[in-house]
Amino acid sequence: MPTTPDHRRTPGPQYLVAGRYRLRSRIGGGGMGSVWLARDQLFDRDVAVKQVVSTEGLSDETADSIRQRAMREGRIAAKLVHRNAIAMHDVALDSGEPWLVMEYLPSRSVAQILHTTKTLDARQAAQIGAQVADAMTTAHTAGIIHRDIKPGNLLVTTTGRTAGLVKITDFGISRLKDEVSLHSSGVITGTPAYFAPEVARGAEPTEASDVYSLGATVYTLVEGRPPFGVDDDSLALLHKVARARINPMTRAGALEPVLLRLLEPSPARRPTMAQARDLLADVAAGERGSIHQVLTSPITTPDGGLPTWAQRSPRPPRTHPTGTHLPVGGPLPARPPAPPQGVDDRPSTVATATESATHRPATRDGFGLAGLSPTMLALALGAVVLVILVIVAIVVAG
Repeated sequence: MPTTPDHRRTPGPQYLVAGRYRLRSRIGGGGMGSVWLARDQLFDRDVAVKQVVSTEGLSDETADSIRQRAMREGRIAAKLVHRNAIAMHDVALDSGEPWLVMEYLPSRSVAQILHTTKTLDARQAAQIGAQVADAMTTAHTAGIIHRDIKPGNLLVTTTGRTAGLVKITDFGISRLKDEVSLHSSGVITGTPAYFAPEVARGAEPTEASDVYSLGATVYTLVEGRPPFGVDDDSLALLHKVARARINPMTRAGALEPVLLRLLEPSPARRPTMAQARDLLADVAAGERGSIHQVLTSPITTPDGGLPTWAQRSPRPPRTHPTGTHLPVGGPLPARPPAPPQGVDDRPSTVATATESATHRPATRDGFGLAGLSPTMLALALGAVVLVILVIVAIVVAG
């Protein structure tokens, strides 16, 4: 039975969350709701607050499930304290609705960076992977499985002392080891292009599947596309992933043997996350660098400078950005650019690859002006104007 509407005020700029966090502007979105830049009135600092999807009008059971999931995300993220992970500060309740309060850092997602660069060189990709693996080594030690490592959930900071460092974010579908799932049986969540084969076949995600997803992400950085390509049909893509035959690499260079180990079809034969970190860091360090330097230093160009894609001139964020579905952490464009061709970074909840194809709902794009090309739209509008003029002429003549 739906909950009784309480006519709560719709959050917007200047809205005060839980009597403490003053909203300034909407800066993005995650798997469960909008993300706002806000001012912490108590500590006088900027924070990112995640507005969980409103439970107003939902059934008590659904509303409770959403609240549980939000609290779980906050609890899991708070367990991970690492320089390469976005810090969780608080879970605030406002009118009974949970808001996640996180570290705010101006940043760009790696998915956005790929839109600009198309690919990264092997050493930069390896360093990004090594820093993420370092954070996830700590996460795995704490019993946390991320379940959705992908370019869109990796941020590169763009200003300040930490500019060029990588941060992993969005623990919205993460799980503590042995925690009971809140999802329906036979349904998996995440982004199919970065799934491990066993997950695509319906197995429960593990630390080994996180290693595979990291390998798929680093593969994408150097090759410009995920290991299995992309497909608008999620089930068809899942079948490709389940077969575990990746597309050959052409740009990975020294990274190729490392990626082949991370993308090993058998979970038991993959390296641990700590081993993956060391393998990636070794490639990033080259002959002169050190693993410690790779893990603690910003991403740099061969001459030691900060890459242009990791730089951003400070600017006030937009007040009402729309259409954004990127992770938390920094000001993002109102309409984030699409990833390069072949990089599918869309979150998805899909049936497992072993489910019968007959259970797939048939879908078809709707027809409308938005689907027309500029030329066709101009012709259509011109035809409408011509018909109107003819009608007016007939009326006047009569």
